[in-house]
Amino acid sequence: MENLITSATETTPLLNLDAGLGEFVIEGKSIPSDAEGFYGPVLHWLSEYVNKPNQQTTLVLKLDYFNISSSKRILFIFYKLNELIDAGHQVNVKWYFHEGEDDMHEVGQDFAFMVNIPFEFIEYSHYESLVG
Repeated sequence: MENLITSATETTPLLNLDAGLGEFVIEGKSIPSDAEGFYGPVLHWLSEYVNKPNQQTTLVLKLDYFNISSSKRILFIFYKLNELIDAGHQVNVKWYFHEGEDDMHEVGQDFAFMVNIPFEFIEYSHYESLVG
């Protein structure tokens, strides 16, 4: 299975979905005018990954901001990962948020309550890219 990698833009996040490592990174700002158009291929890729997953899968989310339509698609990503948990695989989410941004921390907690995936909340004080 090929990895899904895209660069960040002013309105879309960086994507680095590495099937071989079982590590998925979504980083940046997610305010696309067409969230379905942007996240549709991600959800399709995840559907394929769920058929042949690693035993361990990690989703790293380091979003500065996202809009409501992105929020819905992010929840769909969590639902896909929840399928892996239901099948006996290990999944965890690393949810990064800026120091003092309680809103982003709370949104992550809300997502964590909606799915059966362990979340790790990581506060950081300066911007540092997670990928090369």
